[in-house]
Amino acid sequence: MDDQAMITRDLALRVCANATEFDEGWIEADSKTVVPFTAPRDTALIERVVAAGRALGVDRLLVCRTRAEYAYEPVTEVAADSRSVVHVIRGWGSEPTDVLVAVEDLSAAVLVTATTLTVAAGPEDFLRPLVGADIEAARTGFAEEARETRDPELLRAAQFYNCLEAGARHARSPRGPGPDLAERLAVRAAAWRAGGAVGPLRTLRGAWTWAMLAVLLAAPFLVPGTGAAVPVAAGMLWLLAQLAWLSRSRTVAFAVLVRVLLAGALLVWPAALVENAVSAALGVPDWVSATYVAVGVEEAVKLAPLPLLGLVARRRLRRMAAVDYLLVAAASGAGFQLAESVLRALPQGPWGGVVPLPAPAFAAFLPGGVAMPHAGVAFAGHGVLTGLIGAGIGLAVVGRRRHGLWLWLVPFAAVWLAVLDHMVFNAAVAEVELGAPLELHPATAVFHGLTGSGGASRWLLAGLLLWCVLLDYRMARAAAAVTPPLPGEPPLGRLRRRAYGRAIRLGVRVPGDIAPVFRWAALVWARLPLRLALTASAMLQEFAVMLVAARRGLGDLGAAWRFLRERRAYAMGAARSGDRPWRRFPPREELRAASRRLEEALLGGAAAAAAAVVVATAVVAAGAGAGWPPAGPEGALGPGRAAAGYAAEAVRHADGWQVPPADAGPALPQPAPAYAAEAVDHGRGWYAALPAAQVPWVWAWGVALVSLLAVGWSVPHDYPRLRVFLREPGRMAGRVLGAFAPGQLPYAVAGLAGLLLPRGVDRTLRRR
Repeated sequence: MDDQAMITRDLALRVCANATEFDEGWIEADSKTVVPFTAPRDTALIERVVAAGRALGVDRLLVCRTRAEYAYEPVTEVAADSRSVVHVIRGWGSEPTDVLVAVEDLSAAVLVTATTLTVAAGPEDFLRPLVGADIEAARTGFAEEARETRDPELLRAAQFYNCLEAGARHARSPRGPGPDLAERLAVRAAAWRAGGAVGPLRTLRGAWTWAMLAVLLAAPFLVPGTGAAVPVAAGMLWLLAQLAWLSRSRTVAFAVLVRVLLAGALLVWPAALVENAVSAALGVPDWVSATYVAVGVEEAVKLAPLPLLGLVARRRLRRMAAVDYLLVAAASGAGFQLAESVLRALPQGPWGGVVPLPAPAFAAFLPGGVAMPHAGVAFAGHGVLTGLIGAGIGLAVVGRRRHGLWLWLVPFAAVWLAVLDHMVFNAAVAEVELGAPLELHPATAVFHGLTGSGGASRWLLAGLLLWCVLLDYRMARAAAAVTPPLPGEPPLGRLRRRAYGRAIRLGVRVPGDIAPVFRWAALVWARLPLRLALTASAMLQEFAVMLVAARRGLGDLGAAWRFLRERRAYAMGAARSGDRPWRRFPPREELRAASRRLEEALLGGAAAAAAAVVVATAVVAAGAGAGWPPAGPEGALGPGRAAAGYAAEAVRHADGWQVPPADAGPALPQPAPAYAAEAVDHGRGWYAALPAAQVPWVWAWGVALVSLLAVGWSVPHDYPRLRVFLREPGRMAGRVLGAFAPGQLPYAVAGLAGLLLPRGVDRTLRRR
């Protein structure tokens, strides 16, 4: 603590606007949460204040009076126990006064006024011993009390700390921006579900997707060359699943990501048209089209889903987390690679050939990459490179209000890295035709070498993903005042207290008059373990909620998944909006009701019986049997794989695929530059040479692939009950089809695995 802070005047001016109110600048400094409440002036209140200080791992507190006549009194530093604080207050006499109790680094404080009004400000762990775990309910309760009593002091505090809006007429339902198209559709779908009108549509969707899966698996036997769609699509879905599982702060549903993947696949055709038009207009040779025109066009086109999302879901876009931008961009890039890989895998013919991109390796981290050892070049895949750009955009958009405009350097660096890797890989593929070694410009070679020659892109994406998650959870903590809490007690309580104590002790020792860069570095060193501990605690609590919900049954697990995602989106909307009006969707009342239902289901009693164990087991077993194409005479993928030439043109490795050099043998087809226009031309030539009898099957194959990616990936809202199924099996067959589409089988597998968890899992939500 600085020497100047030992005087009451200096301490009060740093924290308070007047004797009974906190300063707005101090509150906004670290996005502190403020909770006013009423409490009698007794030792119980002092014990709660001391418990709040101990929750931050401190053993000393600063105590002073805030009125002007006591401005030059020294601040009293006392031990963090109730007797010491009570002894100091009693030494001031029996006359009521306003008291400030703060921690050493002034990151949290309690203002006890001479009346029953008390105001606490600080992080959630500091507020929890004072007002309980439900901070949003405490603020709402104080607003109701102020409205009912019509006490001027309480009303002013409720409005000043945003528990009530300035207009009392709109206090219960504040006005905000109107809904966008996506929200209108979501409300309409919820109304249909409540009215029971979506049951037949679910049945139709389930029957259609299973039929389309059968068509997709049968197509390679009828049309050679179409068998590559299944492994490539499965690899891109596995890439999305890895990113979605690691993105613990995401607010975008996995079903939305799969639809974005489909949109990215369809963007190959517009990209090819633009590339051909630009190349023809400039009159450049093929290697220039591949290395300059194609790279610029493709990297721009792959980001098209982000602005398109702003058109149909403008309000939703403003509630997205930083990691959501990464996921949407990666899904679009993965879809682009899906279409490009499927087109390149089509059989070669007289219309020309392209270098086929091999199918992803499922054992790899972020599959889809291609390595060319003879050229010293590695390509991480469109999904990874576009995800890098999306991560940079997310960090800049979400974090610029907190960390400044310098974050916009991150997306510029990500674009530069993605373009560099993409351009060098395209140039290397173009050089294969000549059989000459790749010669890069010295500056390009140096910069490309610094990035691991393309091999470090996946790990850079993982690092940016971790940065996005840390930023998202920090933003969500700032919205604790309006967000319902998670069921149960947060884990890692001892670790959080130690991290808080370390941050406070080191933060107090950082001088205020040193160079800003050194002060910033010192504060980062002091607070980084705290950020990591708080993020780990929040993630583990969400994991505990999912585990306990999985033990309760499939329905509770689906409700938990939806609540966690909607809660994160609500918190991000509140944190990103700041003081501006924002669209509260779902409404606070609905989110609060969902929180109560989930808490009752998870903490109300013993686990309920499994609702659909037999039904889900049968459907999952059937889906597992049909999950891969049947083995044909030419391999596990039927004749399509042999036509694509994967076995002769690529060698699988643990971390991806490697394309052999030009002298690997006569089996290597004549290559052409690796860009979308060439792949589309190749597919057009293949389609034109098809026999007339195979054309309908090609269309059926395309419709099946689009259908499977478009529908059937959302978390089911209603699972069939076992008792009803045994009583009326004919009626429940439709519900089985509606709840267990091919893309919904992983949810059923997770729910069935949760039923095997022991009873001890329930204690994870009750321990500290």
